[in-house]
Amino acid sequence: MSTACLLALAMALDAVLGEPGWLWSRVPHPAVLLGRLIGRADRALNRGRGRKAKGVALVAGLVLGSAALGLILARFPSLEVIGAAILLAHKSLIEHVRAVARALELSLAEGRAAVAMIVGRDTTEMDGDAVARAAIESAAENFSDGVIAPAFWFLLFGLPGMLVYKAVNTADSMIGYRTERHRDFGWAAARLDDLLNLVPARLTALLLFPWSRPPSLWRGIVAEARRHRSPNAGWPEAALSRSLGLALSGPRSYDGVRTEYPWVNPEGRRSLTPHDIDAACVRLWVAWAVCLTLLVILSFA
Repeated sequence: MSTACLLALAMALDAVLGEPGWLWSRVPHPAVLLGRLIGRADRALNRGRGRKAKGVALVAGLVLGSAALGLILARFPSLEVIGAAILLAHKSLIEHVRAVARALELSLAEGRAAVAMIVGRDTTEMDGDAVARAAIESAAENFSDGVIAPAFWFLLFGLPGMLVYKAVNTADSMIGYRTERHRDFGWAAARLDDLLNLVPARLTALLLFPWSRPPSLWRGIVAEARRHRSPNAGWPEAALSRSLGLALSGPRSYDGVRTEYPWVNPEGRRSLTPHDIDAACVRLWVAWAVCLTLLVILSFA
């Protein structure tokens, strides 16, 4: 069975089952186990001298260990499909983002509480527009690094490639910060994550591109993506903002400090509603369906 066929089966399985609560309430999710491992390494190694070297060693160990585990599991196609389905996160992403829309329909306070579960910025002073905007930005970024990127590396290298990507991406989310504590120790995780997301982020932008609009619109996406604070997150954000006709990004606060980030698609509409969050989720499902269709075609090619 081809890698494309295995990946298509995994995507379909994830779309049907998502992350079943009955299972992960009884046993820890692989991502949780990985997070615990990285957290322990952070506490044990991120001290004293040579922090950058220790961080490099940690990432090298994660890469080698993940690749070895993937090679073992890949000997059994059924386990490879199940493993890939577990590591893909499309259905759970949609559920978390749509939960923000449903909460925001009830009240601003509930909308803030729901969006705080999926973003790292300050949410206590957000208005309704900011809550919806944060949810849509999270949808765009996580569709890239939670769905398209792991699928891309699976397509190239099977389950070992996907496991390596997820290990590096998880490490980046935990230690890849430019803070005093993690600037050196998390350097390798952050740089390797940027590299592994380089192609997937641009593929995600192509999937989210509003093809009913003139192709020349792509130039604006490229320009804004290059100005974005992240080398990769700007691509899906810029594409989704134009698909929906919305302005994304803009000023926000982290740990009480307001930062005047530039707007993505500044000409877009800045008054957002829960319906815009739902529209973003529909757009993600369309992009997912296009990706699945291409995999099915590859399977029979």
